[in-house]
Amino acid sequence: MNEWVVEIGTFIVQVFIVVAVIGIGILLIARAKSDGDRDLTLQVEPLHERRRRRARRLKLAATPAGIRKKLLKTFRKEDKHRSKQTSAAETPNVWVLTFKGDMKASATEHFAQEISALIEVAKPDDEVVICLESPGGLVHAYGLAAAQLDRLRDAGLTTTVCVDKVAASGGYLMACTAHHIKAAPFAVIGSIGVVAQVPNIHRLLKRNDIDVEMLTAGKYKRTLTVLGENTEEGRDKFLEDLENTHRLFKQYVGERRPDMDIDALATGEIWYGSEAVARKLVDSVGTSEAYLMERIAQTHVYRVKLEPPKTMGRKFGLAAASGVENAVLKGLSMLEASGWHRR
Repeated sequence: MNEWVVEIGTFIVQVFIVVAVIGIGILLIARAKSDGDRDLTLQVEPLHERRRRRARRLKLAATPAGIRKKLLKTFRKEDKHRSKQTSAAETPNVWVLTFKGDMKASATEHFAQEISALIEVAKPDDEVVICLESPGGLVHAYGLAAAQLDRLRDAGLTTTVCVDKVAASGGYLMACTAHHIKAAPFAVIGSIGVVAQVPNIHRLLKRNDIDVEMLTAGKYKRTLTVLGENTEEGRDKFLEDLENTHRLFKQYVGERRPDMDIDALATGEIWYGSEAVARKLVDSVGTSEAYLMERIAQTHVYRVKLEPPKTMGRKFGLAAASGVENAVLKGLSMLEASGWHRR
């Protein structure tokens, strides 16, 4: 009996420690995010320089030690020649932005600031490449995110969206604003549709003699509810609102992709990148890395990103969050491997 009590006590202590670590991690992340939002730094990485450094390192590694000095001299001569060429004529630039979307398109605020910075400095013959990944989310959130990309078009800049994994629903709403869409062969594209679901527990409350009163001003202020009894009129109005949102979605995509058969494609279906080309949802098949390598061979390519300061608190908070996330994923994998999901 005593051993059982000790084991239970040890388990409770361990659970308390885990909860405390998670809580501290969440607090540190929230504090770091709050501090970081007040002091964001615009990071600019010349990808063409990074590629050259890596290529040279590989060349040196593959060169016999006796002739490495000669190779280094060749590199220095190349640098001098490149410097003279750059000063003699300015070449167009390619600016690379990244957008990774969640349900609320939370990255939109920083994304908008990055676009504002580019609009101020980009030349008319520059190109903006957006590496986009999003399964979609809230209508108003992705409508705002797509509007940020429209700003680039309005500024007269050529835009290319690269989709390596997914641009569906709201993600595709963003992608369709580009002059050119490039998708990886198995990237998920499309899902031009609108979905909504509302749980309703009215019958459960009614069985337990619980009344819910909802007062509204305006006939359609509330159509479907979670607690109250839903009516056919409310359902019809809710569906009408969904259809109207879908109509606006189709109109937005159709204006920017006029070669698409929007009525045939706006069914909520998805296609892979290699299939989407034939349906004119995208313009070409390829990965973002391959496209950027192609552009690096032709011009200067810069990755632009707003980042918060790398404080110790932020590093610790992100590390704690990463550890918790990895632990949860590992636990889910173990459950799946044990067949728990089939029981």
